Amino acid sequence: MSLSPARGFFGPPHAGAGRLARDPVGRHVGWKYAPGMLDIWSILAALPAVPEPKTARSAVLVPLYRDRQGQARVILTKRPVTMRTHPGDVVFPGGAIEHGESVIETAMREAYEEIGLPSDAIEVLGGLTPVTTRDLDNVIVPVVARIQRPVELLPDPTEVESVIEPTVVDLLDEGRWRTSDWMGHDLWFFEFDEGVMWGATAFVMRDLLGRLRRDGGR
Repeated sequence: MSLSPARGFFGPPHAGAGRLARDPVGRHVGWKYAPGMLDIWSILAALPAVPEPKTARSAVLVPLYRDRQGQARVILTKRPVTMRTHPGDVVFPGGAIEHGESVIETAMREAYEEIGLPSDAIEVLGGLTPVTTRDLDNVIVPVVARIQRPVELLPDPTEVESVIEPTVVDLLDEGRWRTSDWMGHDLWFFEFDEGVMWGATAFVMRDLLGRLRRDGGR
């Protein structure tokens, strides 16, 4: 599912969140974290419970794991360029909440449908700040999870062109991020070889990174 800006600015659909929405991480340009510096599981264990706002329309999974070298990584996907909406966007696995589903159930189902991640490989840790897209009625809830990554992921080619698995260390490097004007507002962008992360996906990512940096004592 593609996430995109709401009126050139996206973030919490509630009042009083402007400071976080502008820059959850902060502008520590050039700061780099060494591998293993952050105990991310201890930090993420303190996340608040996944919210279930009545206005929620979609959910995304923010899947994290440690690779064989001990590096923490996040799983993202790139949408096919042939898709009708938001072609080529870099996003988290996710989609619309179906009737009778909880936010967590939606995030887990979508992760299985899009990349073949089974539900028994997912340990939900908590939630991040709900965000909106350019459709202000589309409130999206991010669900953070620790996963056991399968040896092979099985992306659905109708929804996923490629799977992107950056390290948290790389994502915490402010030198890799840039801001650019979009309809009169500064938005965050992060470039991968496969495509560009921006919009609501970038906001959710920076919310996550901000919590890691702040609670990690940096």
